[in-house]
Amino acid sequence: MFASGGGSNLQAIIDHVHTLGAHAPVVLALVVSDRVAAGALARARSAEVPAVWVAKDRSHELGGILERHAITHIALAGYLRLVPTAVTSAYRGRIVNVHPALLPAFGGPGMYGHHVHEAVIQRGARVSGPTVHFVDAHYDEGPIIAQWPVPVLEQDTAESLAARVLKAEHALFPRCIEALCAGRITLGDDGRVHGADALASPQLPA
Repeated sequence: MFASGGGSNLQAIIDHVHTLGAHAPVVLALVVSDRVAAGALARARSAEVPAVWVAKDRSHELGGILERHAITHIALAGYLRLVPTAVTSAYRGRIVNVHPALLPAFGGPGMYGHHVHEAVIQRGARVSGPTVHFVDAHYDEGPIIAQWPVPVLEQDTAESLAARVLKAEHALFPRCIEALCAGRITLGDDGRVHGADALASPQLPA
């Protein structure tokens, strides 16, 4: 897991893996943050998961760190740095991100956290929600795995909308990671995602 903030998505994943028990296809082996005081690092250590801080000027070391920890898959949860191309290339089809809006809308550089929700409300969108997608060399542009719609209410603030979207993230992202590590979701050579139908939103008709 890569995370820059408090690590609530990380906690959701830790909890989900715990509920899966001994047959879980996921072992959370490492948490990486670009912020030395990130809450995600504290959550990782509380769960006895190895955790490292990698400063911006040391991002070139990420490949070696991942190799030393025998990392097979990467999940980004609120990680604000662009992952080096060497890493996204090496982990093609095995690196995913969760974004707090329905991509391709409201994505790209600078679109994170409250900035996303403020933009959604300002534009008058009536639906938002999390997107889980494969990661490539560009912010928020990789093939989409799953999206769960969340209504935008007339009285919403960025904070109230963020809380509702985050709740959906906590439900969706761990399921996507589980399916990816179990081999039920794959990224084809043609750039198309296979196996994602099982992650369709419970709020949408089949």
